[in-house]
Amino acid sequence: MFDKNNLIYKSVKVKAPASVANMVCGFDVLGMALSAPYDEMELTITANPGIVIKHVDAYNLPTVATQNVAGVSLLTMINALGVDVGFEVVINKIIKPGSGLGSSAASAAGVVVAANYLLNNYFDKQALVGFAMHGEQLASGVMHADNITPCIYGGITLIRATHPLDIVTLPSPALYVTIIHPQIEIKTADARQILRKEVQLQAAIKQWGNVGGLVAGLFKNDYGLISRSLQDVIVEPVRSMLIPAFDLIKQASINAGALGGGISGSGPSIFMLSITHDVAQLVEKQMCAIYDKLGIAYHSHVTTINNDGVKIIME
Repeated sequence: MFDKNNLIYKSVKVKAPASVANMVCGFDVLGMALSAPYDEMELTITANPGIVIKHVDAYNLPTVATQNVAGVSLLTMINALGVDVGFEVVINKIIKPGSGLGSSAASAAGVVVAANYLLNNYFDKQALVGFAMHGEQLASGVMHADNITPCIYGGITLIRATHPLDIVTLPSPALYVTIIHPQIEIKTADARQILRKEVQLQAAIKQWGNVGGLVAGLFKNDYGLISRSLQDVIVEPVRSMLIPAFDLIKQASINAGALGGGISGSGPSIFMLSITHDVAQLVEKQMCAIYDKLGIAYHSHVTTINNDGVKIIME
């Protein structure tokens, strides 16, 4: 039983990273944390029960705890704690909602990691993933963990199962990640609705081979195997139709030297993996040139894999 008398009422600030879910072939099972962008969150534990949420960003997200991704995750955690404690939560959301970069996961993961720190690290990481998945359910209608898990564990993770949770941390090779985010919004719930409920066995066999190949490539640090395995024959052909010039951008990126890549989460962001920073920058240049020519507004990033996950930056 948690002892409330051991609490010190103080504040903590964290950086909650963006993430790439699916990693092309690993729908709902693979995820990767990014060094940038990231949300900033500050939590204060209070003697009075209840959750107070304040946003200092421009997205006008709900501040009622039961309607907020961070709030729902925190309420689930408090219920598991079995003790009434209160929190004040200030969120500066830098990861744009609907970007496909794990915006909701950053809120959900960030708040439970920060709260757990204030609770003297009472829960382990797997428990934190379980709490944060309730926030993802509010955001997308599905309790998935492919964004949440790398945010909390850092690096690249495999969710072998969700009931019960079975999480595998994977090696993170020294790779650069190029992201381009066309300024349109695709809601995760909508992107799930268009997916086929059944797949052909032959397609499933190809997908299993790619997932196995990607995991093996990460363990072996085999860039050629990683590159060959970054193929999706089930989800990408459907969701890519929602993203402007997706095929052009993917081919131009590979021509520029990228190992491969695809849709980040449910989109519309597109990610590409490269071995060197120079290649990653060239990939960014090619991506931007396509959207510039088409007159499509976008944001772009060149970043790396974040092996820390949510990070405490100030007490």
